[in-house]
Amino acid sequence: MPPRLIENMLQVVVGGVLLNVWLLRAGRPTGYRGGLAQSLRAEFQAYGLPEWMFYAVGTLKVVAAILLIVGVWVPSLVRPAAGTIAALMIGALAMHLKVADPAKRSLPAFLLLAMCLVILRGA
Repeated sequence: MPPRLIENMLQVVVGGVLLNVWLLRAGRPTGYRGGLAQSLRAEFQAYGLPEWMFYAVGTLKVVAAILLIVGVWVPSLVRPAAGTIAALMIGALAMHLKVADPAKRSLPAFLLLAMCLVILRGA
């Protein structure tokens, strides 16, 4: 497979996963939520973060996810979008460590970070 095709596929996967989590599944429990949280909002509370950060991070993730998908056709959007998501995933990993979550709960953030690094390498 050509490298650009792989990167484009990763862009759609990362963007789609983030949009799913933040727009469709934000209020639903999953096995990956931090602490004992049953929703994204409760997860931020479990990390001891202020409510405004929930909105700021959510906005950044949704906008970056959309830009990453649009970046398939507008490549200049890819690097800032993937860089933003990568930075946010590093923060997510740090929060999982902060509350001593089992490694399984950090897996989605780790995988999204890894995919963003592959995207950035080719962007």
